[in-house]
Amino acid sequence: MSLVIRLTRTGKRGERKYRIIVKEKRSKRDGDFLDLLGFYEKKIDGKIIKEIDTKKVEKWRKNGAQMTPAVEKLL
Repeated sequence: MSLVIRLTRTGKRGERKYRIIVKEKRSKRDGDFLDLLGFYEKKIDGKIIKEIDTKKVEKWRKNGAQMTPAVEKLL
């Protein structure tokens, strides 16, 4: 079982919000996930809201989870 830390999209059209999650690599983008690590939202006026639990991220990295390039940029 290979794990990946990635973004999943939520919110309405035009109001994009993302969750940072841990899931199996072969599952769907918006399917079930193992753990929720944080949130990311970019507002229209240029503000960026990030809430990431770095302790959980490090725990999952030690367990073998790979990060996608988008999540690496956020961290």
